[in-house]
Amino acid sequence: MNPFTQPLTVSHYLLVGAVLFVTGVICMATKRNALGVLMGIELVLNGANINFVAFGSRFFRSESLGLDGELMALFVIVLAAAEAAVALAIALNFYNNHSTIDVDQADELKG
Repeated sequence: MNPFTQPLTVSHYLLVGAVLFVTGVICMATKRNALGVLMGIELVLNGANINFVAFGSRFFRSESLGLDGELMALFVIVLAAAEAAVALAIALNFYNNHSTIDVDQADELKG
């Protein structure tokens, strides 16, 4: 039997979500630029969204309403948009004061 003709299951979506999540964590850990760290956070949130949709799908639970995962993903998307707006405002303010957005230069912000 050809493996490319098999239907998609919940485990396929969970695998894609896990790959996005791990890629985002690696991006957050290795990037020194604040914008790179923000991109890693967005990858982590998108991986979580895919997992929410997979767990809320009718293939995983047949007795659900069918919108559980999508509503949680919509909430995470709204949260990510607010986080990105606040983080970009902080990055722009930091750049105006220090002429760099290198995360290591932010040590003088300690109280």
